[in-house]
Amino acid sequence: MARVYLKEGDGRITVNGRPAEEYFSAFAFGTDHLNRHLLSPFYATGTIGRYAVRARVDGGGPTGQLEAVRLGIARALVEMTPEFKKPLKDAGLLTRDSRAVERKKYGHRKARKKEQYSKR
Repeated sequence: MARVYLKEGDGRITVNGRPAEEYFSAFAFGTDHLNRHLLSPFYATGTIGRYAVRARVDGGGPTGQLEAVRLGIARALVEMTPEFKKPLKDAGLLTRDSRAVERKKYGHRKARKKEQYSKR
């Protein structure tokens, strides 16, 4: 889950009190991967470097956290400037990834994996 705050600024992105490059570099994301994903809401709206971003994120893995921050940025941009809704929606940046872990069923080893079958 991510909580994102936007304000007019220098384009700096801070995640959990650390610069985004530093926070996500621990997960072996390259700078180009960060720019392509984390900054995509700004590219879609043409607002690169106009806002300072402060985000608190927890839970999930590194990719999930990155996408949660990206969704938070997109929603915050729409909150500040409603005209940004169309370009962000067209770019698919306002869609929440609704996939969740499938539950384990009884009689199975995992969600779908069955016990090994022995014919004899």
